[in-house]
Amino acid sequence: MHLLLVILFFLEAQFCVQSSDSNSPAGDNLATNGLPFPWSKVRLPNYIVPVHYHLLIHPNLTTLRFNGSVKIEIDVKNNTNWVVLHSKNLKIFTATVLDEHEAHLSDKVLSVLEYPSHEQIAIFSPKILTSGEKYFLYLEFGAPLSDGFYGFYKSTYKTKAGETRILASTHFEPTSARMALPCFDEPIFKANYTVRIRRGPSHIALSNMPLEQTVEIGNGLFEDQFEVSVKMSSYLLAFIVCDFRSVSGMTATGINISIYAVPEKWHQTHYALEAALRLMEFYEQYFNILYPLPKLDLIAIPDFQSGAMENWGLTTYRETSLLYDPDISSASDKLWVTMVIGHELAHQWFGNLVTMEWWNDIWLNEGFARYMEFVSLEAVYPELKVEDHFLDTCFGAIGRDSLNSSRPISSLAENPTQIKEMFDTVSYDKGACILHMLRNFLTNEGFQNGIIRYLRRFRYSNARNEDLWDSLIKTCSEEDFTAGEYCYSSTQATKNAYRFAGEHIDLKKIMYTWTIQKGIPLITVKRQGRKLYIGQERFLKIVLPDDPSWHSLQKGYLWHIPLAYKTSHSDHEVKHILTTKSDVLTLDEEVDWVKLNSDMNGYYIVHYDEEGWNALTELLSANHTALSFKDRASLIHNAFQLVTAGRLSLNRALDLIGYLKSETHNVPLLQGLGYLQSFYKLIDKRNIADVTHNLKTYILQYFRDVIDKQSWSDDGMVSDRRLREEVLSLACDFDYPPCLEKAKQLYNSWVESNGTISLPTDVSETVYMVGAQDDSGWAYLLEKYGVSMCETEKSKFLSALASSKDSEKLSRLLHLGMDGTLIKTQNLPSLIYMVARNPVGHFLAWDFVKKHWNELVEKFPLGSFGIRNIIVGTVTQFSSTEELREVEDFFKSITEQVSELRVIQVATENVEKNIMWLSRNLETMRTWLHNDLVNC
Repeated sequence: MHLLLVILFFLEAQFCVQSSDSNSPAGDNLATNGLPFPWSKVRLPNYIVPVHYHLLIHPNLTTLRFNGSVKIEIDVKNNTNWVVLHSKNLKIFTATVLDEHEAHLSDKVLSVLEYPSHEQIAIFSPKILTSGEKYFLYLEFGAPLSDGFYGFYKSTYKTKAGETRILASTHFEPTSARMALPCFDEPIFKANYTVRIRRGPSHIALSNMPLEQTVEIGNGLFEDQFEVSVKMSSYLLAFIVCDFRSVSGMTATGINISIYAVPEKWHQTHYALEAALRLMEFYEQYFNILYPLPKLDLIAIPDFQSGAMENWGLTTYRETSLLYDPDISSASDKLWVTMVIGHELAHQWFGNLVTMEWWNDIWLNEGFARYMEFVSLEAVYPELKVEDHFLDTCFGAIGRDSLNSSRPISSLAENPTQIKEMFDTVSYDKGACILHMLRNFLTNEGFQNGIIRYLRRFRYSNARNEDLWDSLIKTCSEEDFTAGEYCYSSTQATKNAYRFAGEHIDLKKIMYTWTIQKGIPLITVKRQGRKLYIGQERFLKIVLPDDPSWHSLQKGYLWHIPLAYKTSHSDHEVKHILTTKSDVLTLDEEVDWVKLNSDMNGYYIVHYDEEGWNALTELLSANHTALSFKDRASLIHNAFQLVTAGRLSLNRALDLIGYLKSETHNVPLLQGLGYLQSFYKLIDKRNIADVTHNLKTYILQYFRDVIDKQSWSDDGMVSDRRLREEVLSLACDFDYPPCLEKAKQLYNSWVESNGTISLPTDVSETVYMVGAQDDSGWAYLLEKYGVSMCETEKSKFLSALASSKDSEKLSRLLHLGMDGTLIKTQNLPSLIYMVARNPVGHFLAWDFVKKHWNELVEKFPLGSFGIRNIIVGTVTQFSSTEELREVEDFFKSITEQVSELRVIQVATENVEKNIMWLSRNLETMRTWLHNDLVNC
């Protein structure tokens, strides 16, 4: 009888639903009960829009299940009998449609059709839902708390006494709100939320909004009722039930900010509170828009896959991204915590107040938040020298973007796997770097004013790529023209164009070349007298210009590039827009050298002719301070990127960094040293003993003065401390005797005190790594890992444990990570990467991934950060054709699973890059080292 009713309702619906393809049932799409599902697309229909969710949720931390109900006020745009929305892994107990007076539209049982492949459900109303009328959809549901890191999931922590305690937390971005409640789980469907949470007396409940009241409902249960939320997307909804402690403070504008953590880690919350208060006040002033909620909570979740999540009013963090212990955390740790807080607070405007229309433009959220990390910290915490870190961000983006497997910033993404993969280096880092280029081009004031216009124009709604570019332009007045301001021209001839310094420039056209085509441009420079012959092409590291495929890969690529350059006779930038494949610039006078991409403010690689490279190499040798530290670092980066691409000889790049003995700034010094170290690790994994030995000898000899002057302390500015951390780690890794002796001395003292003395925080990881190389040291560190109450300290212990040269110990670590008890599952991807980068462990890690692939995918969904980190971390350690073939064969064997994953192509291209680098440069490196060491 029940099935017959459903079929009759369905047939009736064919005559009641508005006639359109989008509303018609698709015969091929069958629900789980065998009936046709009334919607065929991955994205929801737009004829029903949620207005207000009334949610009641009750997590049972004993049975590890939750039950809930939701009453959704809906706005019907077209007449229909069907309501289609999202649900994943939820058991729907009851579904009812109510009229505006909350009376049932039907006295019959409403069946719920489920279509799991699209994570959708459909509810049929026997009575037509009429356009313009108000209705409510009421559902009751339940499910187990998720075992992973998405939806409404279980997290645990251990007290000092060894007791395991449980909490329940949410993580919905990008498509997991549907795992916690039936909802319209797309960013365009913004709505208000009223949340009620039931809990026991020993717990607290948190949600996006402040607590309005608590009601005792009997049976030892309390119901926390929260204020109505602002209008927001479903992925920003959040709720947590836990037993945490907090510390609170108030901003100058009356926003209550609280930091929550496990009770025994409460003392690690104070720095985060200071940073959040200061950064919140900065953003309110910078955006000239007050934070629209009464409070903001920042909470450290013991089990968390990513770094943090920007839920409006209730931001969640991995413990290492929020908690700071001055006795244990290093300068790098402090910088990281501050940057992550800056990122999530920026999201309260970029992403929360204004949200991208669809996930193809997720960079509007993430690129902006990443860039605002640097803008905010530079203003609020100048002593942290965050600008030093920004270059590394852009260098990382270039590394990804110079592979053919890169993608446009704004890319097609439809299903959840594709959407998860959008949260990558391109969205975050490349997005930040092109925004920096734009800000430098528009001036700080012009950029800031445009951002304010964008946020005000689209607040509480959604935006697309082009909306940002439109907002950055204002209408020109005559004064603007005279002053050379960036603005819209009011005349028809120059409508929709920027005017600057007498040029008419179409900003939208410029920026489309950066957002809707992939890759990074290579600028070629040839100087003849006062003429600069400039060309542009797409920079690729895998193919050469004489490769037949090169021309096809270059076809159609053209960027509009804001160029900036300095010369030996000018200390100011000269700016120019390159909009063609080639151009000729005329210098004001004869010069000794020209340096393009001043201070690395542009997102492009520069390749000079032989004369140009010679002039810059001589300049660095004679007077390197004639160029800024950013220019020196970018020159080193460009040179070695060109070596990898086969466009510049390795000899020339090594000659370029010959000046580093005189370098005093940590950024170019670490840039050059980093390349030499990466070459060493690549060659060492190939067991090429003579080159490995000579390269290690060269590095230790050449940088001995830098190594020897490092103190084993926490003294100095942040940049000094960062250099110390990197240089001493390298020296001990290379078995430099003075380094090993000092590290062993510190380690032994630490062990003798049973870990009670404080090691210098910047060198503690290096000390642990040296201590981990014998059996007793390794065992002691594993024991300390198990009892430490500081995740930052535990991450250093884990890195040290993974540096062991004993394969049995590495194998044990991997299995502990898979077990998830001692080493939490959240740390497994980084552990696999740590083992893989160890020369003893890189085959071990790869074999482990192959053997446990299905288990790993259960823990970390396809497309997630975790699975991407595992793939890239293991695969890109390889550098032989045999290894490449093995990698390709494995992924072919699971093609059905990974066919959509872009990261597979990224990883295999990195192996190809390694193979090509060795074939092009190994003999050159061998000869260069031999000649240099002989001459020494």
